[in-house]
Amino acid sequence: MVEPASVEHDAVLLAGGRASRMSGIDKTALVAEGLALSDHAVAAAARARSVVLVGLRDGRTAPDGVVVTREDPPFGGPVAGIAAGLAAIAEPAPAAWTLVLACDLVRPERAVDALLWAADDTADADADGFVAVDEDGRRQPLLALYRSSALREAVRALGDPTDAAVRRLTAGLRLVEVPLSDGLCADVDEPADAARVTGTSGLLD
Repeated sequence: MVEPASVEHDAVLLAGGRASRMSGIDKTALVAEGLALSDHAVAAAARARSVVLVGLRDGRTAPDGVVVTREDPPFGGPVAGIAAGLAAIAEPAPAAWTLVLACDLVRPERAVDALLWAADDTADADADGFVAVDEDGRRQPLLALYRSSALREAVRALGDPTDAAVRRLTAGLRLVEVPLSDGLCADVDEPADAARVTGTSGLLD
């Protein structure tokens, strides 16, 4: 399999959701194809210069080399998670691009490959990022590669990120859409999703 060309990037992986539609379980710990969903996200970010995992539940650990942090306040929403992740990226300076990736995606590795190929192939030098678009034509802003300077400026301009809508954060960004098929945007939102992914009831012991 051909690897995507090199696009220097950092990664912010978001694991801090409440999973209210799934009785509050840690859905990022659900196992698909032998790996927890959060570990699939880490694998998808393997080519990133720095990887920050935001909101990992107490008692769980991250692989060596992955920075773990938490949004303030906890469960403050994905924009708060993005802000916390950007703040935790290693010095001295961020990479040119930042991958933002929700940790409840089922097949993030192939999806991230597609984003990296798009960033490498585009002739649009003014793009602020590349956002996945699912089979129904919906943008997936938590499966996206953003120009770091543009994303950081959007966070600063937004002000308090707590419970802010992701669409507000990205509204002013010029994003190139990357259509994905074959279920590459599939995530786990409800018990039926978990059952399909795990082959069980979807609930953890």
